[in-house]
Amino acid sequence: MSTLTITTIQSNLIWEEKSANLRLLEKKIVEIEEKTEIVILPEMFSTGFSMNPELLAETMEGETIEWMKRVSRENGVVLTGSLIIKEEDKYYNRLVWMLPNGQFGHYDKRHLFAFGEEDKHYSPGNKRLIASVKGWKINLQVCYDLRFPVWARQAPPAAGSAAGTGVEYDILIYVANWPERRSHAWKTLLCARAIENQCYVIGVNRVGSDANNIYYSGNSLVIDPLGQVLYHMADEEDVNTITLQKEVLEDVRTKFPFWKDADQFNLQ
Repeated sequence: MSTLTITTIQSNLIWEEKSANLRLLEKKIVEIEEKTEIVILPEMFSTGFSMNPELLAETMEGETIEWMKRVSRENGVVLTGSLIIKEEDKYYNRLVWMLPNGQFGHYDKRHLFAFGEEDKHYSPGNKRLIASVKGWKINLQVCYDLRFPVWARQAPPAAGSAAGTGVEYDILIYVANWPERRSHAWKTLLCARAIENQCYVIGVNRVGSDANNIYYSGNSLVIDPLGQVLYHMADEEDVNTITLQKEVLEDVRTKFPFWKDADQFNLQ
């Protein structure tokens, strides 16, 4: 059966220092010893969660995108994480899914964190991005999106479909800068998304304090389709590689075909 090996990078970030963060993260990627296929970085990995897009935004031809292309190519991995992008006089918290051949997709964060005034500086996205690797389908989302289950919900397959047939995705990934003071919600909601969507869920968060004295405890997680935690790390920088088994996913969906009873709906 198909496997997929993924590396999560839970890192401290240097506040609004792009070049320093890129050097730091590249060193961590180069030092990965295991053979891996996907490397996941936190939200706004080149700057930290900044509300200064006018000073920090790049284009899709900018330094960080070029860095992602090079690092992905040189290390033979899919590289993903979000950064600040300017496009047509608007700013986006944009997750980029970079392939080793230089092709990429992107997802603009749908739910902007009004509590932190993100909505005053950035524009929301309106389309989901579901990538494909080795037959695995991967739904890519950003931080605050986690609180809105409809945006992540699997659209159930047509009646009579075999287990998993037509299910939208197999893995749900959240990249984040999620503060420690709300870490209980982070951990609880990640498990809930795995259980309700019968998929693997991966949450990659940063650690350390930012310039606003907000502390991030990490609590990066990998969770199986039954909601069992396969990996968890709090408060420390960590680079972790894990191999996911498609057979486990399909076995859960076959033995517990709860997806058959889901409500039909369409996301607009």
